[in-house]
Amino acid sequence: MMSGGLKADAELAAVAARWGVPVVLMHNRSSWAHAEIKEKLGGRYTGVPYQNLLEEVKSELLESAAIARQAGVQPEQIILDPGIGFGKTVEQNLALLNRLGEIKALGYPVLLGPSRKSFIGYTLDLPPDQRLAGTAAAVALGIARGADIVRVHDVAFMAQVAKMTDAILKK
Repeated sequence: MMSGGLKADAELAAVAARWGVPVVLMHNRSSWAHAEIKEKLGGRYTGVPYQNLLEEVKSELLESAAIARQAGVQPEQIILDPGIGFGKTVEQNLALLNRLGEIKALGYPVLLGPSRKSFIGYTLDLPPDQRLAGTAAAVALGIARGADIVRVHDVAFMAQVAKMTDAILKK
């Protein structure tokens, strides 16, 4: 089921266009049929069907952008979110983060939301309240790969990570 990126509510794009507000179009193939939950680490997706992860994510995000534009949302009001943690396995999330530049190349600003996600917990074998370092690594790499906006829990700490990453990238 593809529920993200203006596909779940046919009226949402028109409302956003009418009010002239930005839209964040998130890729999402979440389905409880492909989920498992472990007490310490929380939920994760397993066996989510993709023939070609990056091509399908890009294609579905561009479909969402087309829906937005057809409804009158201005291109500069469109933000793409690859949906880290939503309907993707640990390995798929890692690959998507590593290849975020391919999402950026679609020509829209990119939002990344890796904060405390289960792909970090399963990679590091840590519960959500111990994922600060993993989140920092994901944020820094995400910015280096093209993320324009990051959604995080530990704002002051991640603001320092973002500022330092930006300073390194500008040299």
